[in-house]
Amino acid sequence: MKDKISISIDIEAPVEKVWKYWTVPKYITQWNFATEDWCCPKAENDLRVGGKYLARMEAKDGSFGFDFEATYNQVEKFKKIKYTIADGREVMIDFENFQNKTRINMVFDTENQNSIGKQQEGWEAILRNFKTYTENK
Repeated sequence: MKDKISISIDIEAPVEKVWKYWTVPKYITQWNFATEDWCCPKAENDLRVGGKYLARMEAKDGSFGFDFEATYNQVEKFKKIKYTIADGREVMIDFENFQNKTRINMVFDTENQNSIGKQQEGWEAILRNFKTYTENK
């Protein structure tokens, strides 16, 4: 059984805007990276059960890159997304709408390559980028 990590963040935006920026590829490429020396030059999203998600993650200096790929298991518009990453790990994302704000709650399986702390820091950094991008657009 894999360990799970839970993280959350509050976004000062209605759930409709949060959902759009979370799921539309032209927005995903603007926030989907943990640090400023990385980028997401490409994203594809077939947001339906059985549909595929792809985000290309690259170091800006070209030294490293990888494709983050997943298949959707559950999609409830404005509420929930569940997917399985290509390596078999599962991710669940809940979107809670309250008083013109949105809370994103994520639970994801850990991998064996990086420490749990490093994984949590990386996913939290991406959520902070998303928050900043969404609140400023």
